[in-house]
Amino acid sequence: VQLQASGGGLVQAGGSLKLSCAASGRTFRTYTVAWFRQAPGKEREFVAGMPKTGGDTYYTDSVKARFTVSRDYARNTMYLQMNSLNARDTAVYYCAARGGITVRTGNYDFWGQGTQVTVSS
Repeated sequence: VQLQASGGGLVQAGGSLKLSCAASGRTFRTYTVAWFRQAPGKEREFVAGMPKTGGDTYYTDSVKARFTVSRDYARNTMYLQMNSLNARDTAVYYCAARGGITVRTGNYDFWGQGTQVTVSS
């Protein structure tokens, strides 16, 4: 599956952005999907995800109650709605997919190209 992330940009602290990740090649339904981010000088970290079995959502603690991950099977697209953004959210955001079920751990097989999110304080 090929992944194409979009929606990043520059936003003021407290603002919102919605990232999209469009999949082609195979339906998202057969994959566990997730968003990761990498800030300058830091390791890539898990942000949010959903198992291929659907329903449940998982978040890293720092984004709970602010970010929402979702996917639209008809559009073969996943989203990350980000609210109440702050400077610590500044990073390159990547979407990813894997055939396994676990969301937070495990190797992700497919990655989008990344989209830059910059939050100004």
